[in-house]
Parts: sequence; C-alpha cells; structure tokens
Amino acid sequence: MIELSSLLEVSLGHYIFLGLFLFAVGLLTIMLRKNMIVMLMGVELLLNGVNTIFLAFSHFSSHTEGQILVFFILTVAAAEAGVGLALAVSIYKEFKEVNISFFESLKG
Repeated sequence: MIELSSLLEVSLGHYIFLGLFLFAVGLLTIMLRKNMIVMLMGVELLLNGVNTIFLAFSHFSSHTEGQILVFFILTVAAAEAGVGLALAVSIYKEFKEVNISFFESLKG
C-alpha cells in the first residue's frame, strides 16, 4: 500500500512540469494573440516559467546561483513591462486600439 506522505511530496519533476507548462502557455499566447497587452502577459508567463525551473534546481541542488538569476530576470521583466506598456499607451492614443499590427505605422 502507498503511504500518504509519499503522495504529498513535491519533487523536482513537478516543478519542471509546472515551469514547462507556464512556458508553453506563454509561448502560445504570444503566437496566437494580436493584442499587445495580452502578448505582454504571455512574455511574463514565459519568464515566470523559466524562474520556476531556476528556483527548483536551485532548491534541490542547494546552490544559490538560480535564485540570483531569478532576481535579475525579475528586474528585466519589470523593465520590459514598463517599456511595453508605454508603447501600448502610445498606440492606444493614436489608434484607439492596442493591436500589434499598428506598430508598423509608428514613426519617430
């Protein structure tokens, strides 16, 4: 008979599956949607999937390099969100819609 405590244990494989699932959903979101804000959410899902895998390997191998990488990835994600939302606002002001196809008509 299987013990209940072994069923409740979360292993490295569970974390890798979760990270790959988040990455796949983010990738599909970017590829299938044309709305800029939804695409930015897809990029955030990609980065969170990678962060989950980094943290899992860092936890199970007792090294801190993965946690340090996650800190830098979160910093880049915050900057990416700020720049992406600024672009989305500029497109919305011009065209009253946030569609990725309107980026071609922006001129500096």
